[in-house]
Amino acid sequence: MKKILAEAALVTVLGATLAFAVNGFSARGLKLTRNYFPGATYSPALAPAASTPGAAGTNLSRPSAAEAAVARLREKGLQVIENPAVLELFHDPHYDQGPIIFIDARNDEHYSQGHIPGAYQLDRYHPENYLAAVLPACQVAQQVVVYCAGGDCEDSEFAALLLRDSAGVAGQKLFVYSGGMTEWASRGLPIEEGARKSGQIRAARR
Repeated sequence: MKKILAEAALVTVLGATLAFAVNGFSARGLKLTRNYFPGATYSPALAPAASTPGAAGTNLSRPSAAEAAVARLREKGLQVIENPAVLELFHDPHYDQGPIIFIDARNDEHYSQGHIPGAYQLDRYHPENYLAAVLPACQVAQQVVVYCAGGDCEDSEFAALLLRDSAGVAGQKLFVYSGGMTEWASRGLPIEEGARKSGQIRAARR
């Protein structure tokens, strides 16, 4: 019995030695120092941090549509203006005198259904129909607020870029109202129907 076990052990050692030798000389042999299962190694330092409910600034949080729109506008070098500042400009005495103007970048149908009172129209798909009225106003104005529907609507972005890059309006006086007409209407603010200065004003809700 001992003799059989000894012979089996000898065969095992000789077989292993031969296998290692063949593996070492073979071009397709396995490298014994290589880690063939890197994903199986767990390191606490590389483990993703657990998110804390309600914690701000975690890597797992995704920006909202509004935040993404604002980030996109700023990447294009456009200034973003939000509702409190928009209202301040709208109620400024200079609004009706020229230094402050609003530009609605939506099409004829949406503009006529309701726009910020006194706003010019600049449909970015047909700018040639509006630039004759809009450009002189932009040149006189000190602050130009461009808006569309708001949210993921990009019409105001393209209209502002058109004014800045093609029409020569100074970028420092251009602002994009990110909330747009959707936010304006949702706050019950006055809306003008029809043409600019039509006098058809829907009063703000109380």
